[in-house]
Amino acid sequence: MSDLKLFRITDGAAEELASSSVALERSLQMVIERNMETLFGVRLLDSEFSTGVKHGGRMDSLGIDENYSPVIFEYKRAVNENVINQGLFYLDWLMDHRGDFTMLVLDRLGSEAAAAVDWRNPRLICVAGGFTRYDEHAVQQMNRSIELVRYRDFGGELLALELMSGTKVDNTGSEGAPATPGPGTGSVASTKTATEYLAQSSTELQDLYEAVEAFCIALGDDVTKKTLKNYFAFRRLKNFACVEVHPQTRNLLVYLKVNPDSITLEDGFSRDVRSIGHFGTGDLELRMRGPEDMQRAQGLIERSYEES
Repeated sequence: MSDLKLFRITDGAAEELASSSVALERSLQMVIERNMETLFGVRLLDSEFSTGVKHGGRMDSLGIDENYSPVIFEYKRAVNENVINQGLFYLDWLMDHRGDFTMLVLDRLGSEAAAAVDWRNPRLICVAGGFTRYDEHAVQQMNRSIELVRYRDFGGELLALELMSGTKVDNTGSEGAPATPGPGTGSVASTKTATEYLAQSSTELQDLYEAVEAFCIALGDDVTKKTLKNYFAFRRLKNFACVEVHPQTRNLLVYLKVNPDSITLEDGFSRDVRSIGHFGTGDLELRMRGPEDMQRAQGLIERSYEES
């Protein structure tokens, strides 16, 4: 992030804010943990989670994301610290100790969240002041969900996070899938999956979904897609669009991280769902039926992407 410069504008005069990427201190880890849901869409479960006496390790931060996937955070404090290999070790440990994680979720978030844990794509997020090109190349060779996030601190006033590299792993198999949908949906789970609904949709609805997916993916190299039971999620560091497929009514429901109060809602197209249960994440719902709705939605999808 050496090319990133921030300026404070006062009475028309620009003043550059000094930045640093010194060794990541415990205090910054604490800031990230206190604001993890805002920064990454992840709920913190535990800090310095122990792997026990036999394995002798501690995960820096352990959480669960918006899609109920386990997430391990590792922070690179020293230049020569191999945080990626260390994180991979913890990922393997976690997959072999699913019961420990589930009990932690049960204790922190309750039985509904514990039943909804999705083991198909546990994530590793590595946070550091910088990564080498070899680090970025290495994660692309691994069939794991690994994200390299570079930070920059501006005098304690601003914190910049940049997703340097992320592997686009999308395990859609049934092994490790949750038995129930995520809590708080306010709906009864269907026996069919989003993938099955898409397959049985009309050609026109399939084409519309493909247009939405292509638009989301094209927004940036940092976009990843995750297929869940009830919806398709598109995210950067956190979800910015969740898409449900409804073949019977021949429409898509797209949920975005856009404040409904900041736009003019249109009957039949957009609505505020902050107090309405739904699958996926996002406060704004778009009901899309054809190409014209896709045109209307593009600016809002892009805005959600930029704010996520």
